[in-house]
Amino acid sequence: MRIKTIIAILFCFLFIQAGAQTKTELEEERTKTLEEIAYVDNMLKSTSQQKTAGINSLKILGNKVTLRENVIRGMGDEILLLNERIELNRIAIEMMENDIIALKEDYSRAIVNSYKSKKSNPDIIYILSAKDFNQGYKRLKYLQQVTKYRRNESEIIAELKVQVEITKEGLENDLARISDIKRKEEVQKGLLQNEQTKKQKMIRSLSSKEKQLKKELEEKKRIAKKLESEIARIIAEERKKSSVTNLTPEQKLIGENFVENKGRLPWPVERGIITNHFGVHQHPVLKYVTENNFGIEITSSGKTLARSIYKGEVTRIFAISGANMTVIIRHGKYLSVYNNLVNVKVKTGDKVDTKQELGEVFRDPGEGSMCIMKFMIFEEKYLDPEQWIAKI
Repeated sequence: MRIKTIIAILFCFLFIQAGAQTKTELEEERTKTLEEIAYVDNMLKSTSQQKTAGINSLKILGNKVTLRENVIRGMGDEILLLNERIELNRIAIEMMENDIIALKEDYSRAIVNSYKSKKSNPDIIYILSAKDFNQGYKRLKYLQQVTKYRRNESEIIAELKVQVEITKEGLENDLARISDIKRKEEVQKGLLQNEQTKKQKMIRSLSSKEKQLKKELEEKKRIAKKLESEIARIIAEERKKSSVTNLTPEQKLIGENFVENKGRLPWPVERGIITNHFGVHQHPVLKYVTENNFGIEITSSGKTLARSIYKGEVTRIFAISGANMTVIIRHGKYLSVYNNLVNVKVKTGDKVDTKQELGEVFRDPGEGSMCIMKFMIFEEKYLDPEQWIAKI
């Protein structure tokens, strides 16, 4: 087999193997995203029973639109990957078929030359006509090598033919896969268009209630300010304590381990979607109005238990009017904050483990009995919790 063909086949094989891995990852990601869409669908069904949808319902629908766009984008990536693999397979097939033709021609010439040689000078005469035994032995070995070479040539031709058929089969499978993905992609695009239409309709409906929305936003700001004020007070108290006594070795170790697990910490609820992200964001309905979030909001459906994201000590538990109970847990230098809880199961001073139940997230009857928890992480300043908890 020619060197260029060997290199081409090896290159295609390695690309296909890498592509297969990426393709598997894309399929897994799409399956996971579709499961998340189904979960969001169930949440929206509970809010559809409400006569009027609220801001949180709009955010949930927006989350669903984003997930649907991710599915469609992933399908496009997979189609692109398959097209690249098809093109490489076609190049490999062309090179192998050209080599088969060249090998067949070489093999035919060798057979013809061998036939002519044997006709005029049979092998046995060729060996016996040697000057001495040593030359005769060398001629015998030469004939054996020629026979072996011919056999190898025929085996290579057969092997190439098999490889061509396998590659063609893979190419056909990829073409069929692309056709299937495109059909599914069209379905997803149709669903996305319907969801975008619903989202715009909901925005128009909510826009007519500007006064109510501003009132809700002001109440939300009041609760956030109260929560931030309480956290600031707790931190000031902790600093006074730390001026007398530093963190214990155990507290330092917990803090160090907390940092090491950044991006891998469990969610503060078993299942939910983020409906309010960290930082400054434009209000989803009110123009020229922004929200500054010092944490994230996670919305869940059904009974939802709040749980500690890491082991630590319960530093404070307090109530805020309109936002139920708040639990703060210290992890060395870090604080995790869980707001809007009821039926709290821990008390100040308790040592808690990772994923230990803290209480229930309040079910809001005005939002289709959904549970909305505000979650924050603090260390000298407010940190983006999404950078600390694991990606779903």
